[in-house]
Amino acid sequence: MQLASIRAVITGGVSGLGLAVARHLVAHGGKVALFDVNDDKGAEAVANLGQEHARYYKTDVASETDVGAHIAAAAGFLGGLNAVVNCAGILGAGRVLGKEGPMPLSTFQTTVMVNLVGSFNVAKTAAAQMQNNVSDDDGERGVIVNTASVAAFEGQIGQAAYAASKGGVIGMTLPMARELARFGIRVMTVAPGTFWTPMVDGMPPQVQESLSAAIPFPSRLGKPEEFAEMVGFILQNRYLNGSTIRLDGAIRLAPK
Repeated sequence: MQLASIRAVITGGVSGLGLAVARHLVAHGGKVALFDVNDDKGAEAVANLGQEHARYYKTDVASETDVGAHIAAAAGFLGGLNAVVNCAGILGAGRVLGKEGPMPLSTFQTTVMVNLVGSFNVAKTAAAQMQNNVSDDDGERGVIVNTASVAAFEGQIGQAAYAASKGGVIGMTLPMARELARFGIRVMTVAPGTFWTPMVDGMPPQVQESLSAAIPFPSRLGKPEEFAEMVGFILQNRYLNGSTIRLDGAIRLAPK
């Protein structure tokens, strides 16, 4: 699939990794629909990307109603839908047994609903749309790229909810790819390490330096553009399917 032909829905698309993907695709001739919940950043992103190339839809990714309506609307704006990049996510940080007692179950549930259920909800709704696409010479009709995290493999103290949600994303990658193969839809997951996002940007300099020092090589935070380039490569390489790619500078997370 050539990037100029990409018609993509990007969740979490108005900032961080999602916005970097949107910029990359638009720069190569693609069109994008941005699913997010921040209206101000959504308007800013569309203004920067160009109204002919991008549109924002305020979307709760865990809502079947929201996602169903907005996938249909996005396909209309895009002139079709052949790619989904799920970047929407929350940290859900908290200890199982904290100073004030056990983690509220709502914290765990909310994290899983956004990160895992939201990814599945968008993927399955988009797949239903993609199955009707005209296939290319390899039979491909669409691509779904989900975002996990290295925390799925080496979750730290305080990351039980987050690691569980991202582990679920990895766990559904292969069975979803196997099931959707008959429709010509590929499914891949990227597990990024520590990347420079708005969340990290707000941390004290000493914390940022500590994060960078923990990465073997290159000893710096990942650039959102590097994540976007990986997504672009996945979209173009039709033999990538059913796998998770770590993008992490060889970092392995310590317990805390």
